[in-house]
Amino acid sequence: MLVLTAALMTAGPVFAQPVKIVVLGDSLSAGLGLSGPVAFPARLQKALKDKGIDVAMINAGVSGDTSSGGRDRLDWSVPEGTEAVIVELGANDALRGTDPAVTRAALSDIVSRLKARKIAVMLCGMLAPPNYGRDYAAQFDAIYPDLAKKFDVPLYRFFLDGVAADAKLNQADGIHPTAEGVDIIVTNMLPTVEAFLGTIRGHRS
Repeated sequence: MLVLTAALMTAGPVFAQPVKIVVLGDSLSAGLGLSGPVAFPARLQKALKDKGIDVAMINAGVSGDTSSGGRDRLDWSVPEGTEAVIVELGANDALRGTDPAVTRAALSDIVSRLKARKIAVMLCGMLAPPNYGRDYAAQFDAIYPDLAKKFDVPLYRFFLDGVAADAKLNQADGIHPTAEGVDIIVTNMLPTVEAFLGTIRGHRS
């Protein structure tokens, strides 16, 4: 009994079961141009495992998807039993010059519906390209910090931080990261994801 008690005390009950996470995104998380094992969700899962954090990661990235598209498929992309969702949407909205009000409404709906299901949410921000002008960029770039504050969810301010516009870290299209670029994204984002998972730890305990 003493041995069993000691084992239970050191086992760490909080993450005895893997945290079930969905990455709801577009081609940046789907891994366009890359093999599955080096796409963002898989590399993030490995980085967390190396830190001793066991997660069951679902890659729900769809190439070409917009924030509105992500909202439309939300229910079947995020199955029952999901504990956390990392939302990586909006890049295609920005590239197409979508009205920021449309993007804001779609992302707001996604977050509110997930929270209604008692699912933890983390937002990955996106920045508008410069070709639509300062006014558009100001409206678009404000969406993510505004929603993070409104819904009290964590925000990683710019998904492509450290990778965007670096030819060595992007594929030939200049938009999608190489495997090396994905690893930089994961490294930069990891502290935010760890803190995010810490909130789930608190709910589990």
